Amino acid sequence: MDCKQIYEDKMESRGIKPTAVRVLVLKTLMSADNAMSMTDIENVLPTLEKSSVFRALNLFLEHKLVHSIDDGTGALKYAVCSDNCECTLEKEHIHFYCNKCGKTFCFIGLHIPVTVLPKGFVSSSANFVFKGVCSNCNK
Repeated sequence: MDCKQIYEDKMESRGIKPTAVRVLVLKTLMSADNAMSMTDIENVLPTLEKSSVFRALNLFLEHKLVHSIDDGTGALKYAVCSDNCECTLEKEHIHFYCNKCGKTFCFIGLHIPVTVLPKGFVSSSANFVFKGVCSNCNK
């Protein structure tokens, strides 16, 4: 199976029709070792129109192919979900933002603690971000 087929299969498994732009955006996200902002993606793919990248990311979010992270920098970051991810509140994981290099990382194995909210409050999402220095910058 060639690399392009891997990206196409991943999209099709989430009900997304693969297009050239979508394959490029997904390949870029999957090639990164950290979550990426839209600007990061645009810098890697300068020939793509900003609106095309935006539409691809929104479609990926809608179909739970990626999840977004608000790490407090003012720009959402995006990371590819694992194949078995359902993006439910119970499955959400912790993220880490490095103050030194500016990268945001997913800690897939570390789930956000379940919290009981006061009566009448209903949560729809959670965001848990540690900030500090990543292992690479801490060397």
